[in-house]
Amino acid sequence: MNRSVFTNPYVLTAPAFLLAAFIILWPLFQIGEISLSDVNRFGQLRGFNGLDNFMAVLKDPQFLAASWRTVIWTVGIVAGTILISIPVALILNQDFYGRGIARVIIMLPWAVSLTMTAIVWRWALSGESGMLNSALTGLGIIDQNIQWLAQSATAFPVQIGIGILVSIPFTTTIFLGGLSSIPDDLYEAAQLEGANGWQTFVEITLPLLRPFINIAVVMNTISVFNSFPIIWATTQGGPANSTDILVTYLYKLGFNFGKLGEASALSLLMFALLLFFTIIYVRLAMRGDRA
Repeated sequence: MNRSVFTNPYVLTAPAFLLAAFIILWPLFQIGEISLSDVNRFGQLRGFNGLDNFMAVLKDPQFLAASWRTVIWTVGIVAGTILISIPVALILNQDFYGRGIARVIIMLPWAVSLTMTAIVWRWALSGESGMLNSALTGLGIIDQNIQWLAQSATAFPVQIGIGILVSIPFTTTIFLGGLSSIPDDLYEAAQLEGANGWQTFVEITLPLLRPFINIAVVMNTISVFNSFPIIWATTQGGPANSTDILVTYLYKLGFNFGKLGEASALSLLMFALLLFFTIIYVRLAMRGDRA
């Protein structure tokens, strides 16, 4: 059977591929050009300056501090989200009265803008009239208001907690999809063999859920690493830059300080770093699946 060139799958997908490549590669080219140039705060290129922008970023103490904080931010949120989302998905996968409503309640925050959620939390954590201080005072747990977002000792842990809460709906959805793909026959066979709940989870659920855990880890890592609204809407990187992560530090470089060349260099460093770790993780995950 002769196939027309217009029905060839490569030809059909070529426009979308070329469009996607243009959308990704053209900004990368522009950022690369700016990062290697002397740029004024209005974005005018004043000539080639080699790797000066990269060196300026790498020598900045704020870059090292923000990098370390980004590691804590990413690992804390991704690990916390995975640990909470798995039991939540297991519960929602059970057949119980009101399961549909429970699923809607868990998924509802996913439909709300992340910036809006962060602003609500900023009000709730206000040191003067915040809901959290009022609740803790009413329960007799504290006797004076805590400035949750005004001190570095509490601001960053609180922001990580918010990040975990807003990441749970998406991650739970991934795990629910994975749980629905596990055949019931396996659980029935395990029951006949006398396996208890923990043994069933460790021997059946967790191994079969592993590909979905890998997906959740990679997608959450990319999302959390580049997450801007929570930090910016609650503290804008303060107090005294103590909650800055790389993406808020990048914003300040570009739009607060007008250092567009250094901001472009940092963008490329972040892109390369994220791409490197994603490739390493995916290769390790694929190797584990083949083993």
